[in-house]
Amino acid sequence: MATRFQATARLPYLMRTLRRAQSPASTCQPQKPLPSLRRAFSLYDQINLINQVPEDQLFFQRYTDSGFTVNGVEYEGSLLCVGNLILSWSPKKFSDVSADSLSIFQIIKPVPEILILGCGRHVEFVDPELRSFVRSTGMKLEAVDSRNAASTYNILNEEGRIVAAALLPCGVTS
Repeated sequence: MATRFQATARLPYLMRTLRRAQSPASTCQPQKPLPSLRRAFSLYDQINLINQVPEDQLFFQRYTDSGFTVNGVEYEGSLLCVGNLILSWSPKKFSDVSADSLSIFQIIKPVPEILILGCGRHVEFVDPELRSFVRSTGMKLEAVDSRNAASTYNILNEEGRIVAAALLPCGVTS
């Protein structure tokens, strides 16, 4: 409650600062990105490490209906990421995701602690057989839409955890 009150009290100051920062000549195109109002309501700005990702770490910057932008490079189609390794992945739709398409995890060492499965535009039900396969490799499985999967991967990878992601493009629907 106290944090929410502090954040709410800070909002008028933030708005005044934004107005002062915009000059009349640059009202159409700001010179630098505006700070997020969402950050005013959290303690995130005090511990923001995401904007300081080392160059050798994978960082999803953008997604489209057909692919992803990772570390400034655009990739089309499905991706498989393990730690800081990125691979093209064969499934084109969620029904193509199988134990066979994830068989690389039987040989990868060290075993990632979690596999984030990006199902495309919407979360899909994961077949119990596929869940069992992932569990047999020593990983936990988290199935979410691809947008949230990329974001979760960024956070866990930034924390230094051994994490894997299998992502279908965001435009894919069942």
